[in-house]
Amino acid sequence: MTLKDIKHFALDMDGTIYNGSTLFPFTNDFLNYLKANGIGYSFLTNNPSKSTADYLKHLDKMGIPATKEEMYTSAVATINYIKNHHPSIKRLFILGTPSMVKEFEEAGFVSTNDSADDKPDALVVGFDTSLVYSRLCRAAYWASQQLPYFATNPDWVCPTDQPNILVDCGSICACIEGATKRKPDIVIGKPDPQMLDGIIHKYKLKPNEIAMVGDRIYTDVKMAKNAGALGVLVLSGEATAADVQVSSVKPDIVARDLAELQELIEQSHTLSA
Repeated sequence: MTLKDIKHFALDMDGTIYNGSTLFPFTNDFLNYLKANGIGYSFLTNNPSKSTADYLKHLDKMGIPATKEEMYTSAVATINYIKNHHPSIKRLFILGTPSMVKEFEEAGFVSTNDSADDKPDALVVGFDTSLVYSRLCRAAYWASQQLPYFATNPDWVCPTDQPNILVDCGSICACIEGATKRKPDIVIGKPDPQMLDGIIHKYKLKPNEIAMVGDRIYTDVKMAKNAGALGVLVLSGEATAADVQVSSVKPDIVARDLAELQELIEQSHTLSA
């Protein structure tokens, strides 16, 4: 499995194509290179705090035109998972942003209130940047009642270009676990291979024809391994070269950023010509 075999790149967002609100200067050059050479790409993110529509607006504001078909979030993957595997579940207590809640509602789910009298069919916990203490306590209560419990993604923190630590879904679930001794029944986002399988099936690809590009070993690279795809780690976000050395999960390719990855792709095509 080599770069010259790749027909489609699944691109992580935070830490890969941008950092917080800052677009990396090489991102559009990389996307234009892929387009010019007939190579497909999708944007894949574990961050469910924004809806697909919000992400498209965010990308457009940064100067990256994208379509709904090119965008796949862990919230969308969670919606698909519940519909496919638990079709009877309709009512959800959702610990997530208003944008994420709206995406679930637009998909046909009912979002229950912060009340012991409004019992949901299941609990969904995401990266809630609008987190309210009372709702965290309610989520812990529903977890303690042994309702089906889904988490959108395992990330501990979300990358940012600000002097701050953004507590992500994995950390919120750890808080609930501390209070209830219960983990989620399933964590949907990367590294679950279903996040990549959707793209593989959509574009009729073989696993060795898609590369997952991201800045995290434990989500991006691990998902590539789980799906049988090429795992590319960029060092423009969370992971460092030191992390690669100590990790039991090894990326197939390590690049400084998308600019260096583009150089590696060009070299692979030159060598195979």
